[in-house]
Amino acid sequence: MVKVDRRIRKSQEAIKTAVIELMMNKEFDHITIQDIAGKADISRRTIYLHYTDKFDLLNKLITEHIENLHEICESTEMDMGYNNMVFMWFDYFEKHFLFFSALLESKGSSFFRKQFLDFFIDELQNGNESDPGVMNTELMKDQLVEVQFVGGAIIGVVEWWFTQERPLPPSVMAERIGAMLERNLDMNP
Repeated sequence: MVKVDRRIRKSQEAIKTAVIELMMNKEFDHITIQDIAGKADISRRTIYLHYTDKFDLLNKLITEHIENLHEICESTEMDMGYNNMVFMWFDYFEKHFLFFSALLESKGSSFFRKQFLDFFIDELQNGNESDPGVMNTELMKDQLVEVQFVGGAIIGVVEWWFTQERPLPPSVMAERIGAMLERNLDMNP
């Protein structure tokens, strides 16, 4: 693992935090590099040292969170059950509340929603393979509609959870969604 200089890491964190905070009050399309630099208390040049433009910044921020979610899922036992898997998701969402609420409540979030949906579909498919190393093509054909439907439903529930300011704790969300997943996605023969 490459160790990143502390000053670079601090600058990147300030930039990421600034863009997320700005997105809470302003549509992404209306945020400028100058806005981000001002909020992060750094120069525009510093931003351009790390990112090509604001779209590159947003893409890297989204990719970072999706990769973190994948790593969490990959580090868990395959047979741990839907409740525990969903709890891990909601625990991560809660820890990164500003990021997820900014992107899910933003009007320009279609790019993020697509990556977020792809993440859920990938995890639902991975969680239902009889042999984790081999893609079960017949299973995928038979369950494609169900996995798409459930993936979209999870996105809707996560959006609701953020827009309602997390009315239920992650443990309750995990219990409820986990039970629905078990009833509707019991794909293992």
